Amino acid sequence: MHARRNRAAERVKSRSARSPNAPVASGVSRIAPPDHETRERLLAAAETLFADRGFKNVTVREICLAACANVAAINYHFGDKLGLYREVLQSAIDAMRASSDAARQAGEGQGPAEQLRRSIFTFLHRLLGSGDDTVHRLITREMKDPTPALDALIEQGVRPRIEYLSGLVARIIGCPVEDRRVLQAVASIQAQMIAYLPNPIAARLGFAFTPTKSNLDDVADHIATFSLAGVRAIARRRR
Repeated sequence: MHARRNRAAERVKSRSARSPNAPVASGVSRIAPPDHETRERLLAAAETLFADRGFKNVTVREICLAACANVAAINYHFGDKLGLYREVLQSAIDAMRASSDAARQAGEGQGPAEQLRRSIFTFLHRLLGSGDDTVHRLITREMKDPTPALDALIEQGVRPRIEYLSGLVARIIGCPVEDRRVLQAVASIQAQMIAYLPNPIAARLGFAFTPTKSNLDDVADHIATFSLAGVRAIARRRR
């Protein structure tokens, strides 16, 4: 889906390079693109704008201008701006669900400690390996300024991942999944992975990270080893 939108975004850029009212060469008729192309351009433009500025700080006119679309196109394809935003956010949700599914498959048939290690490798590679942090930025914007789409993000994207990790941590500790230390440990694991996303503070502190397969493997191994040691320490202290 993201690859398709990237291609759509490139088309948006090329179309934006000339005015939509620019003259057409003699003998050549201007043909309106099919509706599915307009829809994809709207999604590509909206994804970038929403990730950069959030839902409330982007106007319908700005999205349509970036997508080289008529101002009525959003209503036609998505009902309204919120409908468009829900569709954009759904792509982020789908990416999160795909990561969770891949993590489960990677650890299938293994004990909880190895499952946790493999899930960290999977999550980290998917989070940083593509070099595209759009999904994370969309989620961060939604967290800072929630919209009516927040429930779908939590229930379809966030909760399945947290429940999977919580189940593994609970098994390692040997306690009910409802134990508050389980969620605390999961939050610590998640925070370690997010710390490697590009950000200006980390760069100024000398913590800039360039994701390559080797670098990602090294960091994933560190996070997994550090996290498992912490979870096992909690288990020993409990006993």
